[in-house]
Amino acid sequence: MRFDIITIFPGIFGSLFSGGIIKQALERGLIEIHIHDLRNFTLDKHRQVDDRPFGGGRGMVLKPEPIFAAVESIRQAEKTPVYLLSPQGRRFDFRFAEELTQHSQLILICGRYEGVDERVIQFLVSGEISIGDYILTGGEPAAMVVVDAVSRFIPNVVGKSESVRDDSFFEGRLDFPQYTRPRDFRGMKVPEVLFSGDHDKISSWRKRKSLEKTWLLRPDLLENRELSPEEKKALKEIKSERKER
Repeated sequence: MRFDIITIFPGIFGSLFSGGIIKQALERGLIEIHIHDLRNFTLDKHRQVDDRPFGGGRGMVLKPEPIFAAVESIRQAEKTPVYLLSPQGRRFDFRFAEELTQHSQLILICGRYEGVDERVIQFLVSGEISIGDYILTGGEPAAMVVVDAVSRFIPNVVGKSESVRDDSFFEGRLDFPQYTRPRDFRGMKVPEVLFSGDHDKISSWRKRKSLEKTWLLRPDLLENRELSPEEKKALKEIKSERKER
């Protein structure tokens, strides 16, 4: 899969994509990441990418001409999706990330200043993506989040596909607790079930703990999914146990 990121600060992306799983995926040719300086698509000698908003107001707005030129130069197919990183966009989540892997190319436009000319939103982009209800100084950190999250769903990027399936949110639940050595750290002990060697018991314990954590920290996730009879029973027991404490 190919990612194309349009930005006025191309140097920001160097460190994130030069290590870890993303670096390995790049070296193995599983993904491509191309960073494009928006100023390279301007036609004036000052390479101006922004201007004052019509009607007055504070701040500057990114101009439409260089953005349209950049996308038209980069886009490899008419159906290639183009997204603007913006706090006004669709909330980025696990399912959205997986959905985006259906495309061979994804173009991301990093917003800045007071935003972009509305004609970019109305006539150029496929949609807007928000990574949360807060304001960033620019869309670059959000673009990094999108690339990282989407890449995990591309075959062979993550060593074991089971790792992705076990991630938080994959089944509408948070991840179960994880432990490693030492077995006893300052009197804080790892649950005995994890040493039982009984994989069915361990799997059952993990599912229950995942359900419990989700109910405690993100109950909204459970409201949005149909619980199995086993999950309903386990959740009832969890609530009863918590009440007794």
